[in-house]
Amino acid sequence: MNEHSNSGNPDAPKRLIIVSNRLPVVFERQDGALTFRSGSGGLVTALAPVLRDRGGMWIGWSGLSDSQQEEVNTVLKDSSTASGYELAAVPLSEEELELYYHGFSNEIVWPLFHDLQSHCHFVPEYWHAYQRVNRKFAEQVFAETRSTDYIWVHDYHLMSVAYELRTMGVNAPLGFFLHIPFPPPDIFIKLPWRFQILRALLEYDLIGFQTVRDKRNFIQCVRMLLKDVSVRSTGGFHLCTTEHREVRIGVFPISIDYNEFERLARSREVSEAAWYIHEDLPHQQIVLGIDRLDYTKGIPYRLKAFRNALRRFPELQESMTLVQVVVPSRTDIPKYNDLKVEIERLVSEINGEFTRSGWVPIHYIFRHLTRTELLAYYRTAEIALITPIKDGMNLVSKEYCACNIEKNGVLILSEFAGAVSQLQKNALLVNPYDIEGVAEALHQAFTMNYAERGRRMRQLRVTVKRNDIYHWVESFLGAAISRDLSDYPLMTEYIPDQENVFGTSV
Repeated sequence: MNEHSNSGNPDAPKRLIIVSNRLPVVFERQDGALTFRSGSGGLVTALAPVLRDRGGMWIGWSGLSDSQQEEVNTVLKDSSTASGYELAAVPLSEEELELYYHGFSNEIVWPLFHDLQSHCHFVPEYWHAYQRVNRKFAEQVFAETRSTDYIWVHDYHLMSVAYELRTMGVNAPLGFFLHIPFPPPDIFIKLPWRFQILRALLEYDLIGFQTVRDKRNFIQCVRMLLKDVSVRSTGGFHLCTTEHREVRIGVFPISIDYNEFERLARSREVSEAAWYIHEDLPHQQIVLGIDRLDYTKGIPYRLKAFRNALRRFPELQESMTLVQVVVPSRTDIPKYNDLKVEIERLVSEINGEFTRSGWVPIHYIFRHLTRTELLAYYRTAEIALITPIKDGMNLVSKEYCACNIEKNGVLILSEFAGAVSQLQKNALLVNPYDIEGVAEALHQAFTMNYAERGRRMRQLRVTVKRNDIYHWVESFLGAAISRDLSDYPLMTEYIPDQENVFGTSV
């Protein structure tokens, strides 16, 4: 990107540069010293396997205050060595974090794009901070990259980065991928800065969405609001022609490293952990729910559906156990803390109503799971109950299929998860708001014979394996610059530390 850094050298290494709100590592203090561990989340799960052997770069906020930036930079050198790719931190002040991240990103964009506009707070200061922070990210990108790099910006926190880079005179191709849904026009137009966001997004050269529905919503918004932009369809893409560029709009469903999940699910460590889970819950079909603490995940509706199933189908009592894992997230925000209280109240009520000697209907876990625990639950659970009220993709559904090596699991999946576009033929689809319908799906899964379970799960696993994380990256890069992963050569002298780069995607 900086012409002076690599200009005129066609043999310079091609690097893939990832830009996201957070770096893929979490910093911690141990005995006064700053250390790091691998972060969690869908983006880390998806992109760490791609970057770790190829010497690319990841640019993002460290998670710490800007006053610790010098110490962060020192630690990042070690982090880059362990993870297999370079890391560069964008410093953010407490005020910027509050207004840009907690404010605009999570009190405006997140609820609005998940069709929950009643949760939005349209505060002008949030928008101004969002613009300033996107400028900061653009300045870091400009400083760290070179002309042969391909820059791939991720998610709703950074929709204006391309606009800021263009104002700096950058003309290189830029890609953007939105991990969350894009709302239909009747919801998007409620955003006071709707025109600015659309025009900022159209400064990218390629915009990727999770589903056809998301792409269609975006195109409809462009046609409705930007009369000077022409839109046409060609070869599976839509092309938006602005005054300055032609922008390709495509669908690229994100996925997982299928082979890695399957390999780890077969490991002795995970097998032993799975055996202990079965020993603790004998003669049970285990139903697994695993989510971040977030109101888009539909956890209260799920718990009510489980209670409905126990009431209407008494044969499930003492034969089915729900293991509901909730990963802490944003507990300092009142709405999230209220959600936690509601979940715990429902768990207590249901357990109080149905618990018998030797059987507790819901095992509630409120913490991060270790890698081994997560995979052991995936491998052990006979039923996965994944019922978000809105989700961009939901990688948990794909991870569950990859780890279900016995091929005896049943996937119950919300109609409003992005993953439904790929998995709908062999999952049991439910409307998460339909408490009785979800209860009936639980009963159907419980009584499903092993032949049908095996048939469905085999097909699910084939679909996930065929459309894995590498397929996602190659399809995006192929659409962006006619490249695939072979253009970003493996660093064969580097042996990655698997423990440091592994992330989970709840």
